[in-house]
Amino acid sequence: MSFLSALLIGLVQGLTEFLPVSSTAHMTLLGNWLGVTDKLGPQRWTAFMAVIQLGTLAAVLVYFSRDLWGIGTAFLTENILSPRPFRQQTPDSRMGWGIILGSIPIVLVGLLLKKLIESGLPKQTAVIAGALIFFALLLWLAEAVSRQGRDLTSFRLVDAIVMGLGQVFSLIPGASRSGTTLTAGLLAGLARPAAARFSFLLSVPAVLGSGLFEFKESLPYLDRQLGMAYGVAGVSAFASGLLAIGFLLRFLSRHPVTPFVLYRLALGALLLLA
Repeated sequence: MSFLSALLIGLVQGLTEFLPVSSTAHMTLLGNWLGVTDKLGPQRWTAFMAVIQLGTLAAVLVYFSRDLWGIGTAFLTENILSPRPFRQQTPDSRMGWGIILGSIPIVLVGLLLKKLIESGLPKQTAVIAGALIFFALLLWLAEAVSRQGRDLTSFRLVDAIVMGLGQVFSLIPGASRSGTTLTAGLLAGLARPAAARFSFLLSVPAVLGSGLFEFKESLPYLDRQLGMAYGVAGVSAFASGLLAIGFLLRFLSRHPVTPFVLYRLALGALLLLA
């Protein structure tokens, strides 16, 4: 893989990981266009996509460092150092429980369907196009019917479970992790910025786990060139990911998700026609 290919793929990964347009779809399409997917093979390509997500994970950790520090310290204090009943715990501690519970579904399903996810079947253009269109319509429906009356001060564990179940569908290329969790959050009655914010926090365990696991799995194939590609793509994804997070939170505080829905529909239709 060339330096330029790694740079471009990382840039696209960072920009599309946090926008509800599917980073997997865009990386797969770009990888096919650059001829990288065939060179690496399905298993190595899946590992590459998962590992460079650690770059976007770093973007989340930096952008939400205060939130994560507050959640982590509150959870540790109120559940281990000075335990107290759940109802008496602070919102930060309860948010920690939400991230844990919301992460369980994707861990279980991801492990059960690991071989299918790594195969070439989910990367087929028809699958990606269908997922882009279907989950775009679902996001549009969620926007239309959601009351969007709650922020994270009223966040409940059931919201975390609903969004965790939504995150499971992100295993389908073209679905989009941020898109499916945002859809679930809207259907749960959360405001757009609140749903997006928890979506980012919820991504931390899943991306960290899959990235480290796939990195371990990719070690037998790792050589100097591929290692450099990981580094270049990861740094590129980190930089573009920071920009994408800030943009999406500002955008959703003032605008509906309609532009993302229309973009997904257009891209899905284009892929089907092509």
